[in-house]
Amino acid sequence: MNNIVIMPIIIPLIAGLVMIIFRKNVRFQRILSVLTIATMAFLSVFLMREIKWNGLQTLQAGGWAPPFGISLVADMFSALLLLSASIVALFCLLFAFHTIGKERENYYFYPFYLFLLTGVNGSFLTGDLFNLFVCFEVMLISSYVLISLGGTKVQLRESIKYVLVNVLSSSLFLVGIAYLYAVLGTLNFAHLSLRVAEVGQDGLLTTVSLLFLIVFGMKAGLLLFFWLPDAYSAPPPAIAALFAALLTKVGIYALFRMFTLVFYHEPQITHFIIGILGALTMVLGAVGAVAYGDIKKIITYNVIIGVGFIMAGLASFSFHGLMGSLYYLIHDILIKALIFLLGGTIIILTGTSKLKDMSGLIRNHPFLGWMFFIAALSLAGIPPLSGFLGKVFITRGTFEAEYFWLGGIGLLTSLMVLYSIMKIFMNVFWGETHLSREEEKGSTKGLLFPIGCLTALTIVLGLGAEGIHDYVKMAAEGLLNPALYIEAVMGESQ
Repeated sequence: MNNIVIMPIIIPLIAGLVMIIFRKNVRFQRILSVLTIATMAFLSVFLMREIKWNGLQTLQAGGWAPPFGISLVADMFSALLLLSASIVALFCLLFAFHTIGKERENYYFYPFYLFLLTGVNGSFLTGDLFNLFVCFEVMLISSYVLISLGGTKVQLRESIKYVLVNVLSSSLFLVGIAYLYAVLGTLNFAHLSLRVAEVGQDGLLTTVSLLFLIVFGMKAGLLLFFWLPDAYSAPPPAIAALFAALLTKVGIYALFRMFTLVFYHEPQITHFIIGILGALTMVLGAVGAVAYGDIKKIITYNVIIGVGFIMAGLASFSFHGLMGSLYYLIHDILIKALIFLLGGTIIILTGTSKLKDMSGLIRNHPFLGWMFFIAALSLAGIPPLSGFLGKVFITRGTFEAEYFWLGGIGLLTSLMVLYSIMKIFMNVFWGETHLSREEEKGSTKGLLFPIGCLTALTIVLGLGAEGIHDYVKMAAEGLLNPALYIEAVMGESQ
């Protein structure tokens, strides 16, 4: 039964390789992509149920006892993210069918889409630090292709910056791995946790932990986000939505895994620094979102704000703070995909991303307008939508940890998020209509279905939060109790 753990990695990888053989058969690639991602979603639900009733699911590749072999581990935290990633990937894919263009479809768009998901899923499931690096690279190499696919001038310019930043962070990642292995002699997460507990998190290990904070912070857009707004504005909407929903979240996942399982012994240093970085990220992201009058820039800076807010829950290192981060992380994956798809649809219709050149779009597209309004409220954390509960728990967690300044900054930046996103709604949808239907640059044909599904999900996730409460609670308890992870992986090897 534990072989199910490797399936979310193997299935998209094999499907992508098959698509390369049938590169010219776009219809086949579309069907196989949808079936593959739907299968991943089903497997994620199955894993969640198995974990709930039977505990963490592990697989030791080749039968090698840990820590000597490759370990794959599915806990409730990773399973929730697997499901969220599959849902978002499916709707971004459906959106891409009508917007990505034949040229990109004919040049390996669908294989690299699935290869990226292979890296994402592998990052969530690996139980080994070096294999986390490998999965990161699979994800990043695929993203290099997707961000530059189409070869427009802005794509090529921003892809160079994107590649250079990630090459630098990957190099630092390897340095951190080398130092950690030299000190502790292992890279298995569970074994690392045992070794750090045995020898104590002294100054050297705390320094190494801060190196990993820099590495994963760069990948998550935590403070060092200078590359993110332009890079996420360059590719087509479907790709940008996938990037905004998933790529920074893999970095966030790595930060949670490292600082709840391995480096959790000196929270007054490590987690306090995470709190400072989270606060600065929220403030600077909010300033950017408020300052710009361009849809692409506003929504990409909102990605940055979300990263800082999730980190606030980790910084609190409390049950309610971590619960809030998990709720908000699931919400953020869905809502960032939704807001990017909405923004992309607006740009497709108007042919511009400048707010000053838009007005009155709601007259011709009322459903689009009201879905954007719902998404805007959800993004700002207005009840009863999906962003509200996460913000309440994170704020409570920061207050319980006596980080009142951090909780206050989170609430203040939430107001700035609401202002920035409502600025788009008022400029784009209110006022006199500038464009008749005949003058519009594109069409919403086929686009409203994936957008509508994601909008419905943010409503359902808010109104029906109790439906996933047990799973989120179990994930938070697992993060606060590393012994559960260690026992599941190491077993009698301890």
